[in-house]
Amino acid sequence: MNLLNLVLVLPLAGFLLTMILPKNNASLIRLFSLVLSLAIFVLSLGLTSPFFQSGNGNWFVTDVPWIQSPEIRYHVGVDGLSIWLVILSTLLTPISILVSWKHIDKRVKEFHAFMLLLEFGLIGVFVAWDLFLFYVFWEVCLVPMYFLIGVWGHERRIYAAVKFFLYTMAGSVLMLAAMIYLYNKANTFDYTNLVDLIQRGRLSFTGLEQMLLFLAFFLAFAIKVPLFPLHTWLPDAHVEAPTAGSIMLAAVMLKMGTYSIVRFCLPLFPQAARECAPWIVILALIGIVYGALVALVQPNMKKLVAYSSVSHLGFVILGTFSFNQAGLDGAVYQMLNHGISTGALFMLVGFMYERTHTLEIKDYGGVSTPAPWLSTVFLITTLASIGLPTLNNFIGEFLVLQGSAYVSITWTAIAALGVILSACYMLWLYQRAFMGETNEHLKGHMHDINPRELAAAIPLLILMVWMGTYTKTFLPSISAANARILEQSKAGIEMKVDAQNNKTARLNQSAPTGDQPNVR
Repeated sequence: MNLLNLVLVLPLAGFLLTMILPKNNASLIRLFSLVLSLAIFVLSLGLTSPFFQSGNGNWFVTDVPWIQSPEIRYHVGVDGLSIWLVILSTLLTPISILVSWKHIDKRVKEFHAFMLLLEFGLIGVFVAWDLFLFYVFWEVCLVPMYFLIGVWGHERRIYAAVKFFLYTMAGSVLMLAAMIYLYNKANTFDYTNLVDLIQRGRLSFTGLEQMLLFLAFFLAFAIKVPLFPLHTWLPDAHVEAPTAGSIMLAAVMLKMGTYSIVRFCLPLFPQAARECAPWIVILALIGIVYGALVALVQPNMKKLVAYSSVSHLGFVILGTFSFNQAGLDGAVYQMLNHGISTGALFMLVGFMYERTHTLEIKDYGGVSTPAPWLSTVFLITTLASIGLPTLNNFIGEFLVLQGSAYVSITWTAIAALGVILSACYMLWLYQRAFMGETNEHLKGHMHDINPRELAAAIPLLILMVWMGTYTKTFLPSISAANARILEQSKAGIEMKVDAQNNKTARLNQSAPTGDQPNVR
């Protein structure tokens, strides 16, 4: 068993062990879950070692048969695209458990078991190289999040949980149908085999086939992002979810959609991806501006941060469908940035809710007087979220705007408006909640950040600065993986053109990698 398999199986083992622990010993359950999740995070850091030596390649690969008929394999591995999302998942799980230490006081055993099961599913999504295995992990993630919202959420938790479940399932069914069609055509679920067959011209689709397959995959992923206008489940889910649920949902689960678009939609359906790019970019730009404008008028702090996610993740889609190195690098980097900064925002909003039991902005004011350290941490996170230079979001947004400028200066101008609006709604939130005179009903309730909360916040603050100033840690491996995906998607189109023109298909199959002629 290699290190990746250990990192993957430990959360599942923790889920099973947590379920057999005595439910009346809440302290033991919390301690066990925290220690195990911290151990998984430390182990996951070992997965990065090959990428500092060589930015490119697939590492810690395991490829063994799982089911004979149909042929499904346990095929897992990490590359520069997935490794940092795996570490993001393993980092935020112990932080979420620590954040919930006092707040979750009912069904403690089940809560922590579902947190570990969610971590298992998230890691699996990012490391699966077999389409059916990927689908299994995709659906595993749905179950614990449904219960986290439905059991430990707020007043309208059942409505929010059912809405989340139905939206996600609707897209998942279409994706499964497309996967079955691919298997019937290629006789394999293996992602690497499918990409190889497409590149060598041994697997081809008609224009209609590729378009329908692309749309089936893309719709499932766009719902998860969520891309406008498929975003309506997100504000309800965030508002009703417990703090840990909001952190994991915003920081990691939404990245399942953006990651999967890059991983699957571009290399498997390159022609359809480029044909659909204009209207997808239009939806992303609408999402950027619409999400920011709606956030600007929100009276509820959680809803404001939720709509900011719609805006920020529009940048990820914009960068992805710019189809160039800078744009795609910025998109992937922005996935990580959003996970850190928005995860921290939901955590801090949760701290304030625990003290006052209200999310309405009008109920706050002057929080900086009784809670100066909490206000300081919130301000740093706010500045990171709006893309202040030297903090993490600036790098991702800059690369996305650079990549989109190569394609259309109009796209860039509209997206830049979203950056300006993000500063408006975040700074206005901070002014209304933290500045001025302290509201009378806050006195005696709003105390400063405590050591446990600070321990949860400090790793995220460090990463905001680290990712904004020392990008060399992350970008080389990300760029290497993205370059390969761009080459695969371009090669897929070139091969299709060659086959249609019946001119140079055999030459392309025999030419060395990188020397294939461009016949467009």
